[in-house]
Amino acid sequence: MTDISARVPLRFPTAAATFAIGIAGYLGVNLSPYMITALQTGLGMDVLSASWIVTATLLATAITGLATAPLCAGVHRRLVARVGLAASVIGFLAAALAPAPAVVIAGLLVGGIGAGGAVSSAGAALAAFRNPDRVAGFNGLANRGVITIVLAVIPLIGLAPIDVFGALALFGLIGLVAVGWMPAAPVADPQAGAAVPEAMPVEVPETAALRAARRPRSASRLVTIAGFVLLVTFALWAVSEDSLWAMAGVMGAEQTGLTPEGLGLALSGATAGGLVGSLLLMAVGNRLGRAVPLAVLLVVGGALKIMLGFVADPTTFIVVFIAWNTVYAIAFMYFVSTSAALDADGRWSGPLLAVYLVGSALTPVIGAALVDLLGFEGFAIALGVASFVLAVPAFGVAAISSRVERDAAARPELVTEEVPA
Repeated sequence: MTDISARVPLRFPTAAATFAIGIAGYLGVNLSPYMITALQTGLGMDVLSASWIVTATLLATAITGLATAPLCAGVHRRLVARVGLAASVIGFLAAALAPAPAVVIAGLLVGGIGAGGAVSSAGAALAAFRNPDRVAGFNGLANRGVITIVLAVIPLIGLAPIDVFGALALFGLIGLVAVGWMPAAPVADPQAGAAVPEAMPVEVPETAALRAARRPRSASRLVTIAGFVLLVTFALWAVSEDSLWAMAGVMGAEQTGLTPEGLGLALSGATAGGLVGSLLLMAVGNRLGRAVPLAVLLVVGGALKIMLGFVADPTTFIVVFIAWNTVYAIAFMYFVSTSAALDADGRWSGPLLAVYLVGSALTPVIGAALVDLLGFEGFAIALGVASFVLAVPAFGVAAISSRVERDAAARPELVTEEVPA
């Protein structure tokens, strides 16, 4: 029988499986520009049509992730992952091999739906590990490291449907093979050991332990409120961050004369900054707490976003852009660790990544509308102010998550006795 509050240590098989499944679910987001190109070259679509199909695929991933998140906080986590990854493999493989537009579109939608199961199951599994801050750092390092390699290799192979959609199917297959090593939800099995006709250990808690094990309703209600506040805050933050990412090329070119080569340098440097941020979080862990670092990161990120709206030199634009994305990457990982610390069964970390997809899927449209309405300077100021405002609820929820984690660690150990089965 497993204690509901138990978390497992970070070990290579369980960590690699969790990270691989998460990468398989999130890969479509990172490959979305290549997916648009593949639809254009393979099916002869125009940019707008291809963009809407890819957006629909990402929204399918987000909606499915939200819908399956409650299942991933219980005994069905691995089942959700297997079904989702199998659908992802089948859908993306069909899109890669079939020449018919209807089959390609249907395959992408099925693949997107399947990826949602991978996103929610891997997100929930992150909460099963000890030290959520360090785990979030490892997850960020694995994700960004693999994505960086994939983004560099696929253009060398080609951007035809077989290359792009085939890569999505391949990573889905890798995740499917690894599902058995992903940590299950820490839920007690009432049937465990029922058929063993011999003396066996039965956990008999002392009175103090029973009182500690019973979570007060007020505490449970506080965690639930904090969880929902976290999801809303994270979704709004995703909109503000990804709107800037989507408009970065246009903003840099029109404000500073940034060339395509300069934009490529900025994007690659931003990825490298994310890797550095992951390493820093892995090294620091929870030594600095969680609430203050997250709030500071959001405030600093907001200031850097405002700076981008007033920069006139391309070199300065690249430097500020890389700094902003490094801060963004570390803040993202702190959001993940906050959600994981709130509940060991992944009740909040499961839907967190799907919520981010909901916020980011439509950001190209949202970003363009804000730029058209406010101009680049007003656009940057609006996004910066959004970060300042969101730092307040983020600080509160992160503080609650740290307290929940400390309370769980301080619970008395259960006493074990030997009784006849």
